[in-house]
Amino acid sequence: MNLKDFTTQSEYLPLNSVCIRPVANAFRSEQNLSSAWESLNYLGLPDFTEALLQYQNFQKILEEHAGEILPMPSTDGLSPDCLYCRDASIATDHGMILCRMGKPARSGEPADHRTFYEAHGIPILGSIEAPGTLEGGDVAWLDTRTLAVGHTYRTNASGIEQLRGLLAPRGIEVITADLPHFRGPADVFHLMSILSPVDRDLAVVYSPLMPVAFRNMLLDRGFALVEVPEEEYDTLGCNVLALAPRKCLMAQGNPKTEAALRAAGAEVITYAGSEISLKGGGGPTCLTRPYLRQK
Repeated sequence: MNLKDFTTQSEYLPLNSVCIRPVANAFRSEQNLSSAWESLNYLGLPDFTEALLQYQNFQKILEEHAGEILPMPSTDGLSPDCLYCRDASIATDHGMILCRMGKPARSGEPADHRTFYEAHGIPILGSIEAPGTLEGGDVAWLDTRTLAVGHTYRTNASGIEQLRGLLAPRGIEVITADLPHFRGPADVFHLMSILSPVDRDLAVVYSPLMPVAFRNMLLDRGFALVEVPEEEYDTLGCNVLALAPRKCLMAQGNPKTEAALRAAGAEVITYAGSEISLKGGGGPTCLTRPYLRQK
């Protein structure tokens, strides 16, 4: 494989290689899940058996559309939230950036990602250090040279400046979106809660929570916006993983957003996510750490 034919700096090019944390390796056991879900602010206790079945279907979809699946192992000391493996690292063409989690219960995940990447020969560019915090759900590539980052309760100003310091020397522009308080520090609210680029000129958005300047910037860059209705925000209608340009994977239960995507010329694949996505607040972008996409 010629790595020059691939990039990590995209949210929508054809997915070739993706890291995942299978639900069996994240939830580990019914007992472990039962003791942790409330402190993690899940909406309810996931059904362990159903979660295994739902994830099996989710992983099968990925296997059909990605050339390589890299499963992360079960690791002592990590919470069930490690299922949402996007959050602990950021992929760049210059190496992985290890995050520093804004959610204290997830503090051990970046070191675990380091161990995994080193074992697979995946280079590491750098890491976010205290007092900075940065989570992968708060970043999204708008194009291969532009990275958007949300200033949220999970990602602070120091984390953003450290990220900019790592990427600016490599010609990558970092654009900040200051997100609102919304439901407060305990809620999982990332930039990718309100933005999913699915093609070079198409993004799924939830505009009521989007900063005006940031939304106008998307329009100025030529993006058409698929608007998620209010009733489909909490069912993760805005959390859409592009398997290829306008080939979208999203959780079931968002028919209006699904129809709007199809009207925009997109193919839509859905999966049952009540136990692996909705209760923990993590859709398909959260469940995956895309590594290589084909140029």
